Amino acid sequence: MTTATSLFTPVENDLSQLIDNLTTLVEAQHPILGAAAEHLFSAGGKRIRPAIVLLVSRATLKGQDLTPRHRRLAEITEMIHTASLVHDDVVDDAEIRRQVPTVNTLFGNRIAVLAGDFLFAQSSWYLANLDNLQVVKLLSEVIRDFAEGEIQQGLSCFDTDITLEKYLQKSYFKTASLIANSGKAAAVLSDAGEEVANKIYSYGRNLGLAFQIVDDILDFTASEEVLGKPVASDLVSGNITAPVLFAMAEKPSLKILIEREFSEEGDLQQALELVNNSDGIEKARALAYQHSQLALQDLDCLQKSPATDSLVELTDYVLSRIK
Repeated sequence: MTTATSLFTPVENDLSQLIDNLTTLVEAQHPILGAAAEHLFSAGGKRIRPAIVLLVSRATLKGQDLTPRHRRLAEITEMIHTASLVHDDVVDDAEIRRQVPTVNTLFGNRIAVLAGDFLFAQSSWYLANLDNLQVVKLLSEVIRDFAEGEIQQGLSCFDTDITLEKYLQKSYFKTASLIANSGKAAAVLSDAGEEVANKIYSYGRNLGLAFQIVDDILDFTASEEVLGKPVASDLVSGNITAPVLFAMAEKPSLKILIEREFSEEGDLQQALELVNNSDGIEKARALAYQHSQLALQDLDCLQKSPATDSLVELTDYVLSRIK
């Protein structure tokens, strides 16, 4: 099976340089805050978001070398993503991520919140120094979307009336916005033109939605070792995702279990069985495929190149995680 690492061959050296720079960029005066930030960037991860920025940069620069601003944009993208994960872990009271203790587990919620705030502030500082107002607006919108997505998720816990449209909107805010807007920002820095920039935005939006839907499927089908967090953690916390939405339409008794917040013995196990014995996962898989195909169509604006090929292959890779 194709791995994320092999897909990123055209920007392998760029990613290596990015990882070396990240810890330096977030150095803080206070040693605990610095240690928290260093822990974040040493925790691994596929670096998919900065890799997409670098791939879009190379695809739209048409053979020219990356500029320092393109490289800095990729670093800013990873900082913003990491900051959002820190805050997510505090909100979710998560103890592990990527099979390592979370910042809130190691340093407490107060330091974790401050570490996330610090990363957002640092990313905003470096963003302003790119001296491109359109790019500043695009990435500032992402930070706003993260907050909006978290608020929506918090207000809709155990809400069985949530619609597919609302679910996709929340998924855009929490996942797709960063991929869409940072990709578009890379095209803007390349002076690729409005049409190409908008197509790249659409690619990132559709790829991000497919990615989130697949993540929501894996919450039911993957092991804790693969997930790096407890299985069915979304369902336990009342987060209604695509497989559950589709399953509820088919198995009305699932709504009852969710609405009483799994308060009776055996409720959660029964809910998991209802989801697994419905067409919910298959319908969610079809929805992810639909968005991956839309993302593929968006790439017709780019000339063929190794970077473009990788962006194309990413649309298959996203789905391959659940095969």
